[in-house]
Amino acid sequence: MDTCPICGGMGYVTRNVPVDHPDFGKAFPCACQRDILAARRQVRLHNLGHLEAFTDQTFESFRTDLPGLSDEQLATLRTCYERAWSYAQHPSGWLLLSGTYGSGKTHLAAAIANHRLAQSDHVFFITVPDLLDHLRSTFAPNAEIEYDEMFEQVRNTPLLILDDLGAESSTAWAGEKLYQLFNARYQQRLPTVITTNHSVAELDPRIRSRLADWSLTQQLNMALPDFRRGGATETRGSLSNLGLYGDMVFETFDLRERVLPEKERRNLREAYEIALSYAQHPENWLIFMGEHGSGKTHLAAAIANYRQRMSEQVVLVTLPDLLDYLRAAFSPHSELPFDRRFDEVRTAALLVIDHLDTSSATPWAREKLRQIVEYRYLTRLPTVFTTVETLDQIDPVVRSRLLDRRRSLIFAILAPDYRGGEAPPRPPHGRR
Repeated sequence: MDTCPICGGMGYVTRNVPVDHPDFGKAFPCACQRDILAARRQVRLHNLGHLEAFTDQTFESFRTDLPGLSDEQLATLRTCYERAWSYAQHPSGWLLLSGTYGSGKTHLAAAIANHRLAQSDHVFFITVPDLLDHLRSTFAPNAEIEYDEMFEQVRNTPLLILDDLGAESSTAWAGEKLYQLFNARYQQRLPTVITTNHSVAELDPRIRSRLADWSLTQQLNMALPDFRRGGATETRGSLSNLGLYGDMVFETFDLRERVLPEKERRNLREAYEIALSYAQHPENWLIFMGEHGSGKTHLAAAIANYRQRMSEQVVLVTLPDLLDYLRAAFSPHSELPFDRRFDEVRTAALLVIDHLDTSSATPWAREKLRQIVEYRYLTRLPTVFTTVETLDQIDPVVRSRLLDRRRSLIFAILAPDYRGGEAPPRPPHGRR
């Protein structure tokens, strides 16, 4: 092997600096050692992770035909598998896998890691609590690596997979370190996979703002039971009525162009375009108002079905059914306590409340609705409402939130009740 002309084979060099410079007389690795040192750092980083415990969790061993699941759950499972596999082929941006314990999200994250390792890529797979423990350990007097060096390695690793975000101790130090890590990788757009048992709304607001960037992050909600318990359990799907609206998609929406007057035809087309745009990039709130049968429920359901196909956690429910679901928690036979049912509603990634009608609501119902609306208002969670009520008929607390133009778009559909595609008789001068 040829001797390095710079260090003469010593492996280190000193810098030509003045005597009073802090680097004077210090030995630094020579450029010839760069690849060797990088390889050593990668091995050390790999050893800190826990991927060896998941070597059997590959795409080949992931089952998408589990017994005891509904057709909707099986479709969700297959979609999550396919999108994780697609990400593993070409890691780009961020992938967020959320769901209950045992739903399979860690298996898919480990499968991505194992696939990339097979391609000789550099991958760092670790649980968030363990990562923070390792960072804390660098402050010990006998630490083998300094904090700055370890943090830089984690921050710049080509593919970082963080398992169980949200399980860490919620200290100010932990929150700051995680934010710094997420922010650095966000700015560099470095491929990152995250799993969590929490809803995005429950995470640190600074991290949530990064995860909510639709141009960077794919969100896969694995709304599935704990497979490790050997069967299906009550899940978010028991609340949502979306399965009843499976045929209400954008492709089946009738714009009624041959039967509506020009003004109402343009209005319905605009409602359709607003709904489609919202489905593609759901942000803030959307409220459709109009007569029964005007098409507002179809458009709301189309948004929900669109996001469901993106494996997002979606709840579509009429207000009466929602209130019945919450009341059912007080039954002695209920398997879910009230707080869990309530949390399912208020933290859903996308909530669609059909038939918002507070005219005959009891004080208890008004209070629960106000709490849900207030929480989603403060956390800016995407929410769609439909109603036949006028604004002055809606509960005043709810109305005050709906009228905030910074958060809400209210659109009144002018089309009349749809009756087999024909417009009903109307006064000669049209709507007043």
